[in-house]
Amino acid sequence: MTTTRHALASHRHWVFDLDGTLTIAVHDFAAIRRTLEIRDDEDILAHIAALPAPEADAKRAWLLEHEYALAKASRPADGAVPLVRTLAARGCRLGILTRNLRELALLSLEAIGLADCFAAADVLGREDAPPKPSPAGLQRIATGWSIDPAELTMVGDYAYDLASARAAGARSVLVNLPDNRWPDLADWHFADCLGLHAALA
Repeated sequence: MTTTRHALASHRHWVFDLDGTLTIAVHDFAAIRRTLEIRDDEDILAHIAALPAPEADAKRAWLLEHEYALAKASRPADGAVPLVRTLAARGCRLGILTRNLRELALLSLEAIGLADCFAAADVLGREDAPPKPSPAGLQRIATGWSIDPAELTMVGDYAYDLASARAAGARSVLVNLPDNRWPDLADWHFADCLGLHAALA
């Protein structure tokens, strides 16, 4: 019996979103918007960035405290640990691109037992590059790895992850949603990290 190898099995440069991708999503964005008095249709980070300094600083401080507590309590998404460890064992380059702060991303990786799989320099937060859906973070990672962005595979659970990949010229994988909500942006879709891991086996 002949088994067809999945195209993704040959990919060597992987970048992951963190919250909701490698970790179980716990952010209640509706509640965050209510607390910070942000409209439902507004991007939280963009809203805060556009505020006068005193108000922006106060909202950033609240958001940081809230996110810190969530990061410390992070739990791995189904299949995330074996997926990342399999890729690391194969010698793949692994990075994180998150709209969270780098410090909190590193804390989350520690909490889910994957910090040893990612070089600290390859974990980019919102202070390192314009946040997704900007392609800047992926472009920075590609430059640091001395590769073309087309060699990157971005794995995420939301349209921002997929859009950043598309804008950078990278490939994109949507996980942790039962259906592909953004077929025009996702090159591949798996219901969860378990499915992606199985495809790479």
